[in-house]
Amino acid sequence: MADRALSHRDASATGSPLEVLAAFARLGVTCFGGPIAHIGYFRDEFVARRGWLSDRAFADLVALCQFLPGPASSQVGFSIGLMRAGYLGGLAAWTGFTVPSAVLMVLFAYGAVFLGGLVGQGVLHGLKLVAVAIVAQAVWNMARTLAPDRERATIAAAAVLILLVHSTIAPLLVIVAGGVAGWRVCRVAGATSDGTLGLPVSRRVGIAALSLFFLLLAGLPLLHRLGVPGVNEFDAFYRAGALVFGGGHVVLPLLRDTVVAPGWIDENTFLAGYGAAQALPGPLFTFSAYLGTVIAGVPGAVLALIAIFLPGILILLGTLPFWDDFRKRRGAQAAMRGINAAVVGILAAALYNPLWVSAVKAAPDFALALVAFVLLTVWRAPPIVVVALAVGGGIAIGQIAR
Repeated sequence: MADRALSHRDASATGSPLEVLAAFARLGVTCFGGPIAHIGYFRDEFVARRGWLSDRAFADLVALCQFLPGPASSQVGFSIGLMRAGYLGGLAAWTGFTVPSAVLMVLFAYGAVFLGGLVGQGVLHGLKLVAVAIVAQAVWNMARTLAPDRERATIAAAAVLILLVHSTIAPLLVIVAGGVAGWRVCRVAGATSDGTLGLPVSRRVGIAALSLFFLLLAGLPLLHRLGVPGVNEFDAFYRAGALVFGGGHVVLPLLRDTVVAPGWIDENTFLAGYGAAQALPGPLFTFSAYLGTVIAGVPGAVLALIAIFLPGILILLGTLPFWDDFRKRRGAQAAMRGINAAVVGILAAALYNPLWVSAVKAAPDFALALVAFVLLTVWRAPPIVVVALAVGGGIAIGQIAR
């Protein structure tokens, strides 16, 4: 009962949007290492140092955001801003945490045009190899936490086999199949949760947000068929953001299907930007700003950035008023275990194709990717250091191969 009262007291705490913006802007330029590391930074800053919310309330937020599709760390940040300063506080948190990384990705997109010659090719090759290492690390860590038993490991392995044998199958179908399989075989007795969040979102707002989420998901393709300009690109990024379970790295195969398959961006340009995104602070979803810039300049970056983050925010707002009841249902928990296991398989398949097959061509490539993987997983080296090493290695490999 004390925990519940504390959660509600946290939710009613008052602050200003400018205060939230300043706090998250500082994190937006210092938070390296991906969503799990970001959540650690958030706890240190807002639970331990500032005291904006309790450990229990923070744990409840993390549980909710990991359950939902979308970028978990950005959703946690938005929720903290929402608790501190209302809806403007949520917007301020998202802006401060996202914009610095997005600006850097736009600048990289314009600078990548000048990466010609052997040195430029070496830089791009090094970025592709570091992407192999970072996605391999994500697969390794996610498999240990999301597929630790026979049932979930089998679901993950089946997802890999399906995608490798039938590469044209949409990841969404694999996610749905994983949810059905989890609902059947991943029920755990006594797996319930009893905390409350108490965030200031009414059921009316929640229903409106969920309605808009599904309306855009179904309506954007219809608007595209009617010839509305810009809708196709917005729909592509919105759909990718709406279907990402399991963290930012899972957006890789979805975005590749979104922008490479229709020919908007070539494979090498896509993977170079993905590799560069690993060296930057902030959410990995700002990779969309790079893709949007390559497709249509700065307006394309703004459109892609809004489109990919919007569904995660809408479904978060839509779920908050109903979360405390929903997460106690064993069937919902079992389905999510299956979905998360399938996500591990989707990411593992993406590790092989397109990453491995396009980046690892010879023994030196494998050696450099292996060194980067060991530095990340064993030595816990900062991603920016590993990226710099891989870029230097890519240049050296290019010079030796002349």
